[in-house]
Amino acid sequence: MSGKTIRQTVTFKASPHDVYEALMDSRKHTKFTGGKARISRKVGGRFTVYDGYAEGTNLELIPDEKIVQTWRASDWQEGHYSKVTFVLEPFGGGTRLTFVQTDVPDIWCEDVGQGWRDYYWKPLKQMLEKVKKG
Repeated sequence: MSGKTIRQTVTFKASPHDVYEALMDSRKHTKFTGGKARISRKVGGRFTVYDGYAEGTNLELIPDEKIVQTWRASDWQEGHYSKVTFVLEPFGGGTRLTFVQTDVPDIWCEDVGQGWRDYYWKPLKQMLEKVKKG
């Protein structure tokens, strides 16, 4: 089964470390998505997010710089995985996240692309950029 590629870039007013931790820490991930996340922090380790809607395996982890994972949604054809890559770079006092997802089933590509914007980048930005009062 062939698929399409999604490419997105988003910037955050937060450090690469904070962005990496939000994506890889089960509690923080659960907090910004609103769905239960269980994320291994080891290469070869598995993860499930959004109450089990999506799952996969960590292929490459470079703390504060890069995350590469297999990824599939529960409503995709059985056994079909895409590959997601998150690259984090310091940018203007914050972080530029470059996201690429390959082998997304054609019929899901538009929904998945919009899903990353609505259910990941927007709430992640809100959580990371919340003005700390103190």
